[in-house]
Amino acid sequence: MNLKSLKDLVTSKVGRQILTTQKHSPAILFAVGIAGVVGTAVLAARATLKLEEVLNEAEEDLKTARTLESVKYSDEDRQRDIVLIYLRTGTKIAKLYGPAILVGITTIAALTGSHVTLNRRNVGLAAAYAALDKGFKQYRDRVVNAFGKERDQEFRYGTRDVEIVEETKNGPVIKTIQRVGKDGASIYAKYFDESSPNWNRQPSYNVMFLKCQMSHANDLLRARGHVFLNEVYDMLGMKRTREGAVVGWVLGSGGDDYVDFGIFDPNNEGFRDFVNGWNDAVLLDFNVDGPIWDKI
Repeated sequence: MNLKSLKDLVTSKVGRQILTTQKHSPAILFAVGIAGVVGTAVLAARATLKLEEVLNEAEEDLKTARTLESVKYSDEDRQRDIVLIYLRTGTKIAKLYGPAILVGITTIAALTGSHVTLNRRNVGLAAAYAALDKGFKQYRDRVVNAFGKERDQEFRYGTRDVEIVEETKNGPVIKTIQRVGKDGASIYAKYFDESSPNWNRQPSYNVMFLKCQMSHANDLLRARGHVFLNEVYDMLGMKRTREGAVVGWVLGSGGDDYVDFGIFDPNNEGFRDFVNGWNDAVLLDFNVDGPIWDKI
């Protein structure tokens, strides 16, 4: 290995370590801040233990300066000594609490730096998420314009033709229907099934519950102007997600202006199976407007 290769290797290693440190800088600064809080308290406590001794010494010196009587000790000398005693005492107190103040300032700087760094990253992530969502919607609009809404649904949900047997008056009939593909639902979709505390063995109850919750979500949207997806998850008894804290619905943002669970469609075979009790679960796919922090 020549010197240039060795230099490049060392530079690469150092650069990677710097990048790793920058990546974890919020956590490092926060840990330093927490340690600083403890250190400030300890140093301040130690200084306080010595404070009484300094104050007592100053009090004795002031008492002496105020009561000393001498021909050579004028009132001007007395006032000068009193000022010097106050200055000397103040200097001693500053030295006592100086380390605690210095550590406290460092602590505030570390905690502030952690907050600012995280805030900048969150703003950047929200902007990137919004740009990605906007690009996806524009792409879907071009697909709809070129091929139509049905083809857009096929591309988005990965629909496939499935043959089922349907009982009729004339006997069983083979019917071809479209079903959502295995990976066709959006990342926000969730199954409403027996894992939810609001699920019931009666299909009619489940349907009524879902309709009521969707109506409640729309009432909340109209009353407040925005709804987060996690709030809808809460209504349904589902676990919150990280995405749910960012995406949702905002009135007048260019979205649908209503909350939809993506199931109340007569052509939705999965919902039809759920309503008829043939399937204990139904996939809810929410029509979120995308990231809404920048729209509120």
